[in-house]
Amino acid sequence: MKPQLVKYDNLLLRTVTMQTLIETRDGRKLDVLISGDEKSKFALVCHHGTPSDATIWVDWAEDALMHNLRLVSISRPGYATSDRKTGRVVSDVVEDVIDVLDEIGIDKFVTIGWSGGGPHALACAALMPSRCIAASILAGVGPHGEPDLDSISDMGPENIEHKKITLQGEAALREWAEVNATPWITIADKDLAEALGGLVPEIDVIALNEQGQAKIWASSIRRALENSIDGYIDDSLLFCEDWGFRPENIKIPVTIWQGDLDLMVPFKHAEWLIKHIPNARAKLEYGHGHISLISEKKNEIIDDLLSYL
Repeated sequence: MKPQLVKYDNLLLRTVTMQTLIETRDGRKLDVLISGDEKSKFALVCHHGTPSDATIWVDWAEDALMHNLRLVSISRPGYATSDRKTGRVVSDVVEDVIDVLDEIGIDKFVTIGWSGGGPHALACAALMPSRCIAASILAGVGPHGEPDLDSISDMGPENIEHKKITLQGEAALREWAEVNATPWITIADKDLAEALGGLVPEIDVIALNEQGQAKIWASSIRRALENSIDGYIDDSLLFCEDWGFRPENIKIPVTIWQGDLDLMVPFKHAEWLIKHIPNARAKLEYGHGHISLISEKKNEIIDDLLSYL
C-alpha cells in the first residue's frame, strides 16, 4: 500500500505526516504513522495507550521535527488497520519495531510509552539495548501478579471493573467489551470527558476540554476500534500475563513520569517500576493526572529523553 498523506483537523503541521502499512516478517500488516524530520536516521518510537492507535501521537510531529527526529508510531496488532496477532505478549512488540525501523532505514532510536504503551516501550528497552538508547514511560502500566504491587486498587471504578472482568478470561472480557467498548467507536469529541467518568480528575477534564486533548484522544479511539475491538481485547489480556522480560534486566536509561492524581494508572505503578528498573529516573508530578501530565509536560518529557543522548 502506498503511503497516504494524512490531514488532521486544526493541527497545522509543518512536517509531512504519513499513514502507511508495513509488512512484518510473519506477513501481517502494521498501521504506521511516520512524521518529523524526513532526513533523520534517528527515531522517536512512540507506543500508544489502551485503547488507542498510532495517531494519538500526531501532535508530537512538530516536536520531533524541531529535534531532528523521525517520529514513528505503530498501531499495535488488532487496532485500526493493523492485522491481529492472536495470543500476543508484550515482548512481541520488539519484532514489530525492528521490522518497521528496518523498512524505513533507521537503526537507533529513543522510545516513549504512554499508559498501556509503557510495557511495550520497556520491552524495547530490555530487549533492544543495541538500538534503543533510552526510554520514557508516561503513566505506564505495571505488571500484574507481582507480590509487591496491588495493580488494581486506587484505579477509577471503570478500570477496576475492566480489570476484574479481564481476569475472568477472553470470553467474559469480549462479552463485556461488546457492551462497554463498542460505544467508543462513535464517541464525539465533546462527550469524551463525561464518558470517561470516574477515570478523569478535574485536571484531566481541563486537559481534554480546554487544551485540545479531547479531539486527539477521541479521534484516535474511534480509529483504533472502528474495524475491530480485538486490539483492545488482546491488550487487556496481555497486561495480566508475563511480559516476556523482567524490568530488573533493563540496562539502558529509563525515566518514569507519573501524576499523583492519575485514576487510570495509579501512582503505585510508577513507584513499582522505579523500584525495579535499575537506576530509573523518577519524575513524579504532583497535581497531575493521566492526561494533563502529557498535555502540560510534553516539552520537559522530550528534553529529558534527549538528555540521554
